[in-house]
Amino acid sequence: MWGILIALLSGALMSVQGVFNTEVTKQTSLWISSGFVQLSALAVCIVMWFFTGRQSPSAILQVQPKYMLLGGIIGAFITVTVIKSMDSLGPARAAMLIVIAQLIVAYVIELMGLFGVEKQPLEWRKVIGMAVAIVGVIVFKW
Repeated sequence: MWGILIALLSGALMSVQGVFNTEVTKQTSLWISSGFVQLSALAVCIVMWFFTGRQSPSAILQVQPKYMLLGGIIGAFITVTVIKSMDSLGPARAAMLIVIAQLIVAYVIELMGLFGVEKQPLEWRKVIGMAVAIVGVIVFKW
């Protein structure tokens, strides 16, 4: 149950953040806004580190495989692409397409067992569910 609530909160926060970042970008620039997002996230992480586990920062050097450390770089591009999509499509359309893209890519990762994720068998009900979501976007657009 906690996982469902946290996922819903995550989706809600992503939508609000996208709107905020898009508005900040209109008043500054794409890279200033994106950089501020990343810097403010770093500040929150540092503060939270002081109040929680306090694992040594050098633990990051032990992460294997090393390509897993690309998450921050990917995060910067996520920020930029969310801002651009919300600016051109509006928050609702952009969020729907973002969620569908997340769903499709996540399912392909599971199907192929990529990045250390346990490989899962193809389930047609999941494919049908994604198709219904895509039809939903088309209906929403009209």
